[in-house]
Amino acid sequence: MQRPPTRSRTAAENDKTEVRRTVLPGGLRVVTERVPHVRSASVGVWVGVGSRDEGRSVAGAAHFLEHLLFKSTPTRSAVDIARAVDAVGGELNAFTAKEHTCYYAHVLDTDLELGLDLVADVVLRGRCAIEDVEVERDVVLEEIAMRDDDPEDTLGDEFLSAMFGEHPVGRPVIGSIDSVSTMSRGQLQSFHQRRYTPERMVVAVAGNVDHDEVVALTRAHFGPRLAAGRDPVAPRGGRGRIPGKPGLRMIHRDSEQSHLLLGVRTPGRHWEHRWALAVLNTALGGGLSSRLFQQIRESRGLAYSVYSTVDSFADGGALSVYAGCLPERFAEVAALTTEVLAEVADNGITAEECRIAQGSLRGALVLGLEDSASRMNRIGRNELNYGEPRALSESLAQIEAVTLEQVNAVAAKLLSRPYGAAVLGPHRGRRSLPKPLRDIG
Repeated sequence: MQRPPTRSRTAAENDKTEVRRTVLPGGLRVVTERVPHVRSASVGVWVGVGSRDEGRSVAGAAHFLEHLLFKSTPTRSAVDIARAVDAVGGELNAFTAKEHTCYYAHVLDTDLELGLDLVADVVLRGRCAIEDVEVERDVVLEEIAMRDDDPEDTLGDEFLSAMFGEHPVGRPVIGSIDSVSTMSRGQLQSFHQRRYTPERMVVAVAGNVDHDEVVALTRAHFGPRLAAGRDPVAPRGGRGRIPGKPGLRMIHRDSEQSHLLLGVRTPGRHWEHRWALAVLNTALGGGLSSRLFQQIRESRGLAYSVYSTVDSFADGGALSVYAGCLPERFAEVAALTTEVLAEVADNGITAEECRIAQGSLRGALVLGLEDSASRMNRIGRNELNYGEPRALSESLAQIEAVTLEQVNAVAAKLLSRPYGAAVLGPHRGRRSLPKPLRDIG
């Protein structure tokens, strides 16, 4: 017997979520989202410090430090930390990006206090012991080796270097073998003490939690750090045009595939037309019906993987297309990719493509918030980047408000800009590349 259509339990209960914000003395911000229908709590301490805040001599310091702080605190060893989280079936981890670092725990709602205690202990009191530095240095060097073995990861770093050159966002988050090998314990400890201050931090918690309880726990665990007189650090705004112009980076590998990342510079994340850019990106290469996927994979079978993406920073970004294919098909893939971009620059996307892209964005945004960890990521990132947690309904309304004319104006403005690109595969020198790539830079 067919059941009548009903509104899902998750969708109905999502309407009952509540986002609250408190600023504590010292500028520390606490944002929570109460999701009463889950049994979990996700705790994140976001620090507005990433790889772009490093000097060249300490490239990779933010990432190295993220590893190091888990090794020991005054009251816990690395084993103690691991056992504490394993004993409650939780997860404790961290990640570093260009402009921020996040330390997080995912636990049962009844273990909220433990989760916040562990994250705060690591972030505030990680020891940076000299013996730990040497052990973790080898781990980070292994991670660099893993990156070098992964074509897409290597290509991604090389692409941003091609797009932004010597600008800090063009440097790899992970650093280099040289910088990681020579970084001292004193440099890492100084980076920690100078950069990890409350006014740069956001405590974001989502799940079956109470805001007032989270604030009280945060006060208890951050304690003496909450000195009065400091205001939160304002979100990074635009800093003007990034100097120079995009270029071409080539990595020779005797690989079975050729890999391409090709793109153009975009304004930063505060751009007024960022949602129109998101719709354009989705229509170009964000799904199975996207123009690039249909023309390169479905119609011609030239590549298995082809997609587009947007990287957004405070003062700039990039719209890029990735494709991986057999070397003998590389010239055709590169030519077709640039043809599609030129066609969209000249004539825009269709009303149907715009409608589908908006629906895809809305659905992906809502479906991506089905768990407390995703919600914690969203409110923490928004507070750090925009100075407010932002309601889901506001983001959905902004997607809905995008017009076809706005998307096509963005396409005409951005896709006519000079390309930057990174190529990885069995290619030697510019002469071995198809003309659209030879002409870059």
